[in-house]
Amino acid sequence: MRVSPGDLWNASQRRGLIVLLGAILLALGIRLAMNRTSIGEEQPPAGPAAGQLADRIDPNTASAAELAAIPTLGPKRAQAIVDFRRTHPGKMFAQPHDLEQVSGIGPAIAENMEPYLIFPGDAATRP
Repeated sequence: MRVSPGDLWNASQRRGLIVLLGAILLALGIRLAMNRTSIGEEQPPAGPAAGQLADRIDPNTASAAELAAIPTLGPKRAQAIVDFRRTHPGKMFAQPHDLEQVSGIGPAIAENMEPYLIFPGDAATRP
């Protein structure tokens, strides 16, 4: 026995279902319009804690919190630097390129960090 769609729902039930589905779609559309969340294309020029950052910091002695204030570095990479220092005692960062030994830091990040860092022996040569 074959059942047609007209046999399952009568006309008033179909209208009620259409109204109910329309109301749900309208509510979802309004919610989407009111709660738009997106990530902007541009990165902020400075990190949220950049104002707390000293002029320049030494990555060999700075705490994770001080390193995390460097724009684009973040707390995870800052902690990775501190952990690297702890697991490699006696190994010093002498230039920005040396930070690439730390997991999660590549050439671009090391280059972005350079204006915020000072290294041993740099005090006389850096502004």
